[in-house]
Amino acid sequence: MSEIASSPLQFDTLCNRRPGLTRDLPPGKEDLQWVVNTATLIYDDTDAVLVDTFTTVEQNQQLVDWVKAHNRTLAYVYITHGHGDHFFGVKQLTEAFPGVRAIAAAAAAQESAYQGSRAYIDSFWGKLFPGQIPEPQIFPEALDSDRFEVNGHIFEVIETGFTDTPGSTALWVPDLRLVVAGDGAYNGIHQYMAETTTESRAEWMRATDTLAALDPSYVIAGHKMPDNPDDPKILAETKQYLADFNRLDSTTGTVAELYDAMLKLYPDRANPGSLWGGAKKAKS
Repeated sequence: MSEIASSPLQFDTLCNRRPGLTRDLPPGKEDLQWVVNTATLIYDDTDAVLVDTFTTVEQNQQLVDWVKAHNRTLAYVYITHGHGDHFFGVKQLTEAFPGVRAIAAAAAAQESAYQGSRAYIDSFWGKLFPGQIPEPQIFPEALDSDRFEVNGHIFEVIETGFTDTPGSTALWVPDLRLVVAGDGAYNGIHQYMAETTTESRAEWMRATDTLAALDPSYVIAGHKMPDNPDDPKILAETKQYLADFNRLDSTTGTVAELYDAMLKLYPDRANPGSLWGGAKKAKS
């Protein structure tokens, strides 16, 4: 690591499609009942930082092969938050790239340890993806700073609080004016709200304002339609989706009414199961 950046940074993304988590939704929209996870590689001439991993052993092997194809030394795997579909690949990445450090902000590291516990996997992830979750879990270590460096390039941790789960963060790369938003932003996909409340959705909206205030040139969502551009406008779109959900929650009486009202506004987004799960939580 040096004090002066040795070469310009670039970034690349890998999108991986998988079944959604909520699978008991009403009929219709069967062609959209899937979701895409995004992993981001940021690299210079020699070294790289990977942001987030995937869910299953097979998906994470694809991720390992993709990173290797870039022919860089992987210095860090940064985990934006504690949802398993974003950190379950840490084991395979650390095995494939000796010397790499898997890191996260303290709250995200704590949440990943909870979601990767034996009890949580047995009761949730293992039921949805039987025999497919990497074992044993390897967790990111907690950072004691809000930034780290690779070859003089600064990577800043932005605490976003409760987005679709507590302890969320984004990664800000000033050299690229790049925000890797984790689940702080969605891009063409229904937002996961099964853990949220009216109040936490308001906190999530404030987080989108925090990221927008950085004036980024690119914003990469944790879940995106693969062909969609990484346009900063997705921050405003994420905020509007939450505002619409809160508004319609207050004017509808049942899960189905809330779900249908949101589908009228967002008929083409992938993974309506997330919307169904959020509606059930809101009306519970």
